Amino acid sequence: MPAAVLARPAPAQLLHGITSMPPASSSYGFLLAANVGAVIMPWMIFYQQGAVVDKGIGLADLGKARRDTAVGAVLTQGIMLLMVVAVAATIGRRDPGVPLNTVGQISRALTATLGGASGRALFSLVILGAAIAAAIVSSLAAAWGLAEVFGWRHTLNERPSRRNARFYLSYVMAHLVGAGLVLASVNLIGLAVDVEVMNALLLPAVLGFLLVLEARALPPEFRMRGWRRYLTWTLCLLVIGFALSMVPWAITRH
Repeated sequence: MPAAVLARPAPAQLLHGITSMPPASSSYGFLLAANVGAVIMPWMIFYQQGAVVDKGIGLADLGKARRDTAVGAVLTQGIMLLMVVAVAATIGRRDPGVPLNTVGQISRALTATLGGASGRALFSLVILGAAIAAAIVSSLAAAWGLAEVFGWRHTLNERPSRRNARFYLSYVMAHLVGAGLVLASVNLIGLAVDVEVMNALLLPAVLGFLLVLEARALPPEFRMRGWRRYLTWTLCLLVIGFALSMVPWAITRH
């Protein structure tokens, strides 16, 4: 919110940007797929399943868990939209041709408009918060997934011991691999975009299986009904269709 306010976006330009999207552009389609993959990450579904089990959430807590998920989804996407507005109103207005291939380039481009000290502080806080959350969540998702596949004991409710050593070792190794990529000076921006596009391309399989499991595996009393069922199926089919349409663009892009 502070970054979006300090950027002072022009309402007319914001409306023009929303209504002047180039859907025929392959670069735009590639970035659009990356945004979809960043919002609906397949591995996040498995992370939430693991977190629900590890917390011991029962039927009595199901309503609260759903509300927490809904609030978190709205909050995170609201923050993302504010950051897009802040970047468009600063970098896009001041120097639309500046390269944004590294985190340092993005930081310098933002601080040129938001101010040296305040801009660096805001950008650092945003990156730090996002990095910590991503590191914890993605590493846990990988560790929980491996543990379930190989039948290892996996819970955060127990201190590390010989019984759960492989789970915690997997968790630590995921952090080390991520740190290695950063220290190796890999193009993190390009890597992030490619991974997010891959997420989008995996959505048809993940969402398709979830819809089938919901219709076949869940007990009847927990299955979706009425408007919720129709809305969920419609949104999932739209995302699946979009992901499938992105396959030719993703192939030609590389």
